Amino acid sequence: MEIHHKIQLIFLAYFPSLLVFLCCAEEISRAEFPDGFLFGTATSAYQIEGAFVEDGKNLSNWDVFSHIPDFRLILQGVLERSALKFTIFCHETSPQERLKQARMVMLLLIITIVTCEDIELMHSLGVNAYRFSISWARILPSRLITGGRFGPKNPAGVKFYNNIIDGLLLKGIEPFVTINHNDIPQELEDRYGGFLSPLVQEDFVLFAQTCFETYGDRVKYWITFNEPNIYTDMGYISGVFPPAHCLESYSNCSGGNSEREPLLVMHNMLISHAKASHIYWEHYQVKQGGSIGVVVHAFMYEPMSDQECDLEAASRAFAFNIGWLAAILINLISKKKVLDPLLNGDYPPEMHHLLGKNMPKFSPDELKKIKGSIDFIGINHYSSLYAENCSYSRTKIGCQAIKGFVYTTGERDGIPIGEPTAIPRHYVVPSGLEKLIDYLNTKYNKKPIFVTENGLSQMNQPEEKDGELLNDAKRVEYHKAYLASLAQAIRKGADVRGYFVWSLMDNFEWTKGYSIKFGLYYVDFKTLHRIPKLSAKWYTNFLSCNSQINRNGVIRRSPMNSTVTS
Repeated sequence: MEIHHKIQLIFLAYFPSLLVFLCCAEEISRAEFPDGFLFGTATSAYQIEGAFVEDGKNLSNWDVFSHIPDFRLILQGVLERSALKFTIFCHETSPQERLKQARMVMLLLIITIVTCEDIELMHSLGVNAYRFSISWARILPSRLITGGRFGPKNPAGVKFYNNIIDGLLLKGIEPFVTINHNDIPQELEDRYGGFLSPLVQEDFVLFAQTCFETYGDRVKYWITFNEPNIYTDMGYISGVFPPAHCLESYSNCSGGNSEREPLLVMHNMLISHAKASHIYWEHYQVKQGGSIGVVVHAFMYEPMSDQECDLEAASRAFAFNIGWLAAILINLISKKKVLDPLLNGDYPPEMHHLLGKNMPKFSPDELKKIKGSIDFIGINHYSSLYAENCSYSRTKIGCQAIKGFVYTTGERDGIPIGEPTAIPRHYVVPSGLEKLIDYLNTKYNKKPIFVTENGLSQMNQPEEKDGELLNDAKRVEYHKAYLASLAQAIRKGADVRGYFVWSLMDNFEWTKGYSIKFGLYYVDFKTLHRIPKLSAKWYTNFLSCNSQINRNGVIRRSPMNSTVTS
């Protein structure tokens, strides 16, 4: 009996070390990443926040867009579409009437919201960072009638995000804050067309500055915009996001010009970003000690064939997606030549060649601010695609000048590039992340990189709550494989400093509604109870190897020069 008791004591003493050994012995280990590396989860304001017009919040563009009759959401687990009385929100409708109509609809909805319990969930996962966004319409709900500037801050909105930030820090979790993640005040769309107008620049700068002043003493990582390339594509080319602009021949949209408007929108977003960055550098960075960047949605593009035309098409695909932003924000350096935005016409030469006079122009002062205006690059990566030249056969879907006359697809000769997922054009190709990081590292002079979103989508099937949705072994294998690919890129010299799983919990996936699941936690929308999936348990084990954080290692750019320190 005494010997048996001693064995028990020895086992209990060494059991924690045994767990660490087992978790680190998997295919990919936390120990393969640098000290201070940020491992986190991610969400965005509109996708998880409720109380859409409560506590002083005003309407956003998505509040309006998601409740027009033609927006076909499947809100599974919440309510049936037939139970809603949808109302068209026209520009002719007064703001007061629109608010009244929206309130009637939204009172029927239940949407999750970050709570103290959710912060505890993150803490139990072992993450050391959490990426979230701030709702513009919750912080600055309205503009003044006279003068055109936003009115005072909404105290309830300010308090809401203060509670999140303070709660995170109390648990040792780094806030990684996106200032704008797709949702803008509907009032800006009504007044001057949102990002189609240069008037938006000063309004965005005011919002960003409000965030810096209010939260910058505790936030060390800022993102101005999430996926400007997707925002312009979905809202102004394909027209499936608000404000649903596109050419009439492309689909059933509310108007617009998909050959010109996306360029204006991106132009205004770039200038807005640059102005906000410079204000941060000049007035806040030295005192607050943070950094600022932008997030781009990034596919890895493989040429459809070895033919020169397809090799060039893959290059154009990068230029018209990633390069659209990065060629302006960063000094492009390659082994052959330096592409200085001050000398090469600002945007990638491929865009100037195909789009010509449609390309907007920067003023000398704007270009001076834009050049080098990020401390880091954030990438949201979900898939790889094949790129094929379609300049001689323009009948294929999406073959337009605004997309570089490149046809992108996930199949070649009927064979998918990787395992399909619940979202079209999202395929499981782990090696694509390593290739993408290699590309960015070479193309953009080893700029610090964060993988700000990466995750696997699965269809929502409520009857399988206790089956595949919770025992999501495919999601576990997905993250293992992508993390292994990322670790390999880091070993080859890439300066990658963080990885964020999309997403913390199942949430509202834009036009897919609640039909698609990305979360580590399943959300029962009848009770709002969060249930950990197998992937959450795996992530906890993976992170338990080592999850230390170094808040002094924040990337900074001196406003006096373009060097990066850490």
